[in-house]
Amino acid sequence: MPKSTVPPVQRRKHPYRPRQGGVALVMVLLFLVAITGLTVWAARQSMLGEGMSRNQQDLEVARQAAESALRDGERDLGGVIAPSGSTPSCPKRVILPIKFTADCIAGLCIRSDAAYATYQWSSANSLTTSEPWWPTGKGGAWNNDFNNTTPTKPIRTPPSTSSACDSFTGAVPLGTFTGAPAIKGVAIQPEYLIEYFKRSVPGRQEMAVYRVTARGFGYTNRTQVVVQSIFLPE
Repeated sequence: MPKSTVPPVQRRKHPYRPRQGGVALVMVLLFLVAITGLTVWAARQSMLGEGMSRNQQDLEVARQAAESALRDGERDLGGVIAPSGSTPSCPKRVILPIKFTADCIAGLCIRSDAAYATYQWSSANSLTTSEPWWPTGKGGAWNNDFNNTTPTKPIRTPPSTSSACDSFTGAVPLGTFTGAPAIKGVAIQPEYLIEYFKRSVPGRQEMAVYRVTARGFGYTNRTQVVVQSIFLPE
């Protein structure tokens, strides 16, 4: 059988092309992940800084409110007359040693020196085992009744007269007896407790000494600051 005269098909050789493994795509994805991580970190840092600033401002508001209540307690002890135009929740009172009770009625507290010597923070859980100004969870005498619908304390916002001026227990809201205006912007009006002691003062006979403890609230009732002062009557 005669051989075919048709020439065989010649394959054309293509120029060399390097093999591509997707390295550029991987690098771009890595850069995107890194940039995204940096952006998220910067946003979190910004939010953290804003939260810290807000907490610090809240704490400062509570501290200033506590200072206001502390001075109000000192005015209460000193018998300062309510300013004209003010609306105290209760009539001005004269604070006498006989008015101080273990139940802290109307914010006036008394304990024996022997009792103070036995108080232990770790085991305190009631009025008989704690100092009056300790937190309520430790048996403190603040009385956290902030319900204006059926309150057991005099109302300060809005100010109104109260029939419980001589019988309410716990701390005294700001301006109750002095007519000091309520503080705006705080979650709860600041309040104070007054404790009575008898102490020997150098160069003087045994005399009455009062400790005023006040607590202030910030924009929420979870933010609280407690301050104290010692008051010596003239």
